Amino acid sequence: MGDILFAALALMLVIEGLLPFLSPGAWRRVFERATRMTDGQIRFLGLTSMIAGVAMLLLFWP
Repeated sequence: MGDILFAALALMLVIEGLLPFLSPGAWRRVFERATRMTDGQIRFLGLTSMIAGVAMLLLFWP
């Protein structure tokens, strides 16, 4: 179980690093927009992301 969790964390870091590596200007613009969002909007995005992640785990986990 620990190996799978570590692999998932490593994959998340690789995926999150793609945009700043490939297009730092676009990443900066996205980050600037995120700083202008309200707390409620950020919470909604976080909730949506968590629900999507759980749904993907339920669909694709053996």
